[in-house]
Order: sequence, then structure tokens, then C-alpha cells
Amino acid sequence: MLACVNKHHPHIQFTIGWLASPKQNKTKQNSQSISQSIMLLLLLQRRCMRLLLHTRPLKNKQLTTNSQKSKPPIVSDSNIIVQCNTAITNHMRNGHCHSALRIFQNMTTRTSVSWNAMISGYLLNNSFTLARQMFDKMPHRDLVSWNVMITGCVRNGNLGAARKLFDQMPQRDSVSWNAMLSGYAQNGYVEEARMVFDRMPNKNSISWNGILAAYVQNGRIEDARKLFQSKSAWDVISWNCLMGGYVRNKRLVDARRLFDKMPMRDEVSWNTMISGYAQNGELSEAHKLFDESPVKDVYTWTAMVSGYVQNGMIDEARRVFDEMPVTNSVSWNAMIAGYLQCKKIDVAKELFDAMPCKNVSSWNTMITGFAQSGSIDLARDLFEKMPWRDCISWGAIIAGYAHLGHTEEALRLFVEMKRSGEKPNRSIFSCVLSTSAEITSLELGCQLHAQLVKVGLGSGWYVGNALLSTYCKCGNIDEANVIFEEISDKDIVSWNTIIAGYARHGFGKEALRVFESMKRSGVKPDEVTMVGVLSACSHSGLVDRGTHYFHTMNNDYGITTNSKHYTCMIDLLGRAGRLDDAVNLMKNMPFEPDGATWGALLGASRIHGNTELAEKAAEMVFRMEPDNAGMYVLLSNLYAASGRWSDVSTMRLKMRDTGIKKVPGYSWVEVQNKFHVFSVGDSTHADTVRIYGYLEELYMKLKQEGYICSAKLVLHDVEEEEKEHMLRYHSEKLAVAFGIVNTPGGRPIRVFKNLRVCADCHNVIKHISKIEGRLIIVRDSHRFHHFSKGICSCGDYW
Repeated sequence: MLACVNKHHPHIQFTIGWLASPKQNKTKQNSQSISQSIMLLLLLQRRCMRLLLHTRPLKNKQLTTNSQKSKPPIVSDSNIIVQCNTAITNHMRNGHCHSALRIFQNMTTRTSVSWNAMISGYLLNNSFTLARQMFDKMPHRDLVSWNVMITGCVRNGNLGAARKLFDQMPQRDSVSWNAMLSGYAQNGYVEEARMVFDRMPNKNSISWNGILAAYVQNGRIEDARKLFQSKSAWDVISWNCLMGGYVRNKRLVDARRLFDKMPMRDEVSWNTMISGYAQNGELSEAHKLFDESPVKDVYTWTAMVSGYVQNGMIDEARRVFDEMPVTNSVSWNAMIAGYLQCKKIDVAKELFDAMPCKNVSSWNTMITGFAQSGSIDLARDLFEKMPWRDCISWGAIIAGYAHLGHTEEALRLFVEMKRSGEKPNRSIFSCVLSTSAEITSLELGCQLHAQLVKVGLGSGWYVGNALLSTYCKCGNIDEANVIFEEISDKDIVSWNTIIAGYARHGFGKEALRVFESMKRSGVKPDEVTMVGVLSACSHSGLVDRGTHYFHTMNNDYGITTNSKHYTCMIDLLGRAGRLDDAVNLMKNMPFEPDGATWGALLGASRIHGNTELAEKAAEMVFRMEPDNAGMYVLLSNLYAASGRWSDVSTMRLKMRDTGIKKVPGYSWVEVQNKFHVFSVGDSTHADTVRIYGYLEELYMKLKQEGYICSAKLVLHDVEEEEKEHMLRYHSEKLAVAFGIVNTPGGRPIRVFKNLRVCADCHNVIKHISKIEGRLIIVRDSHRFHHFSKGICSCGDYW
């Protein structure tokens, strides 16, 4: 301990503790002790300054005499600042941001190092906002300050802010340029990364490796190759990077050629090549290189284990695993993943329990395995027992619940994740967006979209495709088109999603316009594309164009027609009334029609009242899908429409005897983040009086316009008056009425129904859209209907 006594005021004494810099792994107690010592030192500095200001100067003689008698320890300002800066840095490394801030605030003099230590410390502890606030308050910034903040913006995914700071910099060095290059590359902006690279006044090896990695990581392997060939002086990291790119693109011949040319190889070189062979099923070549490898580290062995696992050879993988001289968490995790892939959950759990070096990836692997096997309770139990969690942990459990249809719990966990401070990544956002699409929650989808934009994850095809699908499924095709246009790197999924979206919304010509644009852009259609195209033609009655696409898809795009394509064509021909052509097409199919194909023919037969053909189609469906309640109901409805009530009774008895229950129809509408569900004649809703009152007034207006109830659509043997009453309070009418009386005028109303909308409801909703001047969008089990100004987008062809 160092005791400092003021000679002029001997009653004031301060004791200063040990001030040496603690190592990163010192205990919290040591860290707190250092904080106290630093604080005492700062207090000493301040008190001494005050005393000096209020003490008379000593005479030269006195000063000389005193100094000769005793020389007190001197603590200079520079020493104090260095000790404080060191303490701030160590506190930040240990996650003690508050302690670091307390020292910083008590410093009488701060240097740029002090400010930079605070900024980088906050960034280290994922407190980006506090780091930016500190940066903005900084009186004089040096080059380090700018570089640290730009790097922080990049790591936080805020490239816009990073570029703004970069442009404001009074001077830049290679670190500044490389930070921007890396930011663009990591987020998929390869062209922007290349522009930064080309503008760099001085390129170093980090710069060259950065742009090379940008090409490789974003799949532009040819650009990477050309860059590599543009100069000869590359280090081993560069060779490994390009070789890894070849491996990821399954260009093993090119990878091996590069491997053989390498002037010097390290362990990464050998492991990359071995792993490449193993992952692509060339295990004999992998094993040959494994034997030739001069140094086999744990990653070399793990590459072989992973190769056998990925090729389903779990026993061989276990043999190599058991021979490993040293194992690590990666090798253990590979074996656990292998057993999970083989559905040997119990063996995987045994290995997990015996694992001596569990890390967060081990827990995540087991949670994912349990969730994918349907054991969500076991997955949740592991999740709750985790010593620590990362973003992947949350993503695994959220995806598990979402996959099994537990949407509410998946969304609740997403909210809990955000409250815990963990930041969702693109994968989690995509999963939650898919969940919101499944429950048709447009408002939730919009909120997630806003969050994505806020955190800088709203760009790119991965999240873009999820947003696109969400808006399509939730009834906002206009916003879906906006998202589609904003995706700069559209992939085949992007095109297929918007084409299928337009098709299901009844905008067949728009779907075909996008299809032609897709071909012009150089993207080759696949099987899914043609299903969307044929579906668009079917929903819009475009028989000739659909027939043309069906018969030319093999020659034009090399696509072999499958059962889904035939089902679309039979639906297209059947809806158009060409039932004979539909039957002939079925007879000439290269394979046996499945239940969906016969179901399409049954649906077309119902539309056109062909009972004989419907009975034949239904018989085939019942053989293939005996539990398909929808087909029983469809045939029963056809009998009812024909007045064959005895056959209706027979069908209902058959359903009862076989234990098949008709799915009750219901509709729902979302208002202010809450779903309101209605069934036919529902009187349980809190707003029932207003809903029924609105419908009564509506029917008076409808009758004045000449509306006649389609009583024949009531498939029950009851009186006409009762039929009219039953039609009036169908679930979709109740949902539309609720939406009108509870939302401001001019706002679109979106209603969803689990079954097909009936013709009378379709007719009434057309009238409502005209009377109220509202856009009403109804999605039933087959498609979307956009009602506006008394017209439906389907053109009454549905």
C-alpha cells in the first residue's frame, strides 16, 4: 500500500491501493478493488489540487529544506490517466460497463484513449447505442475513434450509418477502407465492396483477401478466380479461401488443381480438401488424402467423421470417432448430429450426456434434433436447462414450435427472446414471418417488417422471400409486389412466390407478365414455376395459354410434367366446361391419377352439374383418401343441388358410419392485432347487436337494388324462408360486417374462411363493396377474391 501525506496539512492522509493492471481473467473481487483504488486516486488528485489552490506558496528556503528532509511519492497526471484507461479497458472486457463509466466520469482529464476505450468497450458488450452516444459527445476524435465506430456500425448491420461516418472522416487509413469493404462483403453488397476496393489508395493483403472473400462468400466464384489470377503474390490464406469457394460450389476438380499448385500448404489446406471430398461423397479420395496429410490435427479427424455422417455412414463415423487421439466439441457435435439424422435419438442423447466439453452448439444440436423429431417437450426441457443461450438456441426452439403448428408459443418465445436482449437474426425473422403468414396476421407481418428495416436486415433475398410470402398469404398483393421489386438479388424462390401469389389472388395476366419477365432476366423456370403459371391460367380462365405452356414446358425449359401439372390442367379444362377434354387428359397421363387429380375433376363436375362424372370421380377419391371429408361434402352438396335428398341422407350416414366429420365453416378478421372468429348464425360475439343491425339495414338496401336471395344454395331440405335466414348470417358475412363497423372508412377489410365461399355471400359482398366504397378481400380455401365497386377480381369465374 502507498500512503500519501500532505506536508502542509498532515491531518489529511489518503491510502492508495494496488494500481497494477489486472489480467482479463481476474475475479470480480479484484476488479472491484481496482475500481476503488482508482476512485481513491482520482479523489486524491482532486483534493490535492484544491489544497494547492488554497495554500500559500512556500518560500524557497522552506521548499529546499523540506525536500531535503523527505521526498514524498509523486503521482503524475499522465500516470493517473494511463491507470484509469487501463482500468476502463479491463472493466469493459469483464462486462462491467457501469464500473468503467464511473471511472470515466470521475476523470478530471480525459484523452482520446479514454474516449476510445469507452466506445470500443460498449461495442464489445453489444451496447451500440451507448457507443454511438459516447462517440457523438467526444470533443476531439482521432483516426482510431472513427475506425472503431465505423467497425461497430458494420458489425451492428447498420451499413448506412457506417458509410455516412466513412464519408465524413477527415482522413482515412487502410483500416477505414477495409472496414467498409468488409461490411459490404458480409452483407452481400459485392459491387459496393468492389467499388471501395478500387478506390483504395493503398491496398494491403487484408484488402486483397477481403475482396477475394467477398466474391467467394457470395457465390461469385468466377470473379474470385479472375481476381486471383490478376496477381501472383498471394499468401496461404488466399489460396485456402479460393479453394474453399471451389469446394462449396462442388467444383472439386478445380479445388484439387489449386491444391496441387499451392507453393505452401498448412493444416487448413489439407482439411479443406479432405472435407470437400468427404462432404461430396468421395470418401475414398478423402481417406487417401487423410493418410497423406503430414499433420493430422483434431479438425482433420473431424472432417472424416463429418464426411461419413453427411453420407449416412454412421457406423464408419463412429469408428473414426473412437480412434481419434483427441476430440473436441466439433467432433462430438458431428457424431450427435449424425445420430439425430439417423433418427437414433436415444443414442444421440446418451452421447450428449457423456460429452465432457459441451458448448452452446451441442445444446442447440440436441434441441433441434428433439424438435424435428416432434419431441418438443424434450426440446423445451433442454432449452430451459441451458447454461447460456445464443441466437441459434432461440431460433431452434422457435422453429420447433412453429413447425409443429404451435404458433402462439412460437410467437411468445420470440417476444421473450427480444426481452432477454438477444437480437434475432435473419433466420429467426424468416421463421416468425412464416408463422404470421400461417395465421394470416397481416398486422404482425407489418410489425415484423418494420423491425427488420429498423435493425438493417430488410434487404436481400433470404428475408425478402419471407416477407414476400407473408404479404401474399395475408392478402396484400400490392405490398408483396413492392417487396418483390426491392429484392435486388432475386432467386428462383422470389419469382415463384410472386407468380403463385398473383395466381391465387386471381390476377392471372399479372402472373403471366411476371413469368415472361422472369424468362427475360435469364432465370430458368422450374417445376414449381410451371405449377404457378398453370394455376394462374386456371383461376383466370386462360385455357389456350395454359394449354400452350403445358405442352411446351418440356421442350422450352426441360421440365417433365408431374402430377401437380396434370391436376392444374384438369382443373383448367374442367372449370372451362371442357370435361371431356379433362377426362381424356387423365386417360393419357403417363402415371396413375392421384386423389388431388380426381378431386379436381370432382370439383369441375360439381360446378357444371355433371352428377354422373362426379360420382365416378368421388368413388376414386374415396378409395385413395377414405378420410377426405371435403370430397364427401362436395358430392353431398351436388346431390342436394339436384334435389336428390335421399342420396344426401345416404352420404351423411356413410360419413357417420365411417367416423368422418364435416369440418365446420368459420371466418375470421383481424382488427387491432386481435382475431375475431365467426361461425354461421354466431351470436356469441360481444358486437353481435351492431353486426346484426348492420346486416338488417344492408338487406333493406340490397332488396331496393333488386337483390334476390339464392335460396337454392342452402343444401338442406327446409322451407324457403328458413333457407333465406340461414344464408343471411353466414360466417363470412358476419366477419365482413364486423370489419366495416369497427374500422375507419377507406381501410381495406381482409376476411379469411376455412372453406369455399358460397355464391350468395360472393354476390352480397360485391354489393357491400359498392355500397360502402370499400375494398374487401376474402380468402377462402381455394383463392383470394378482391371485391371493389361491385366487382370481384375473379370475374365470377371461380
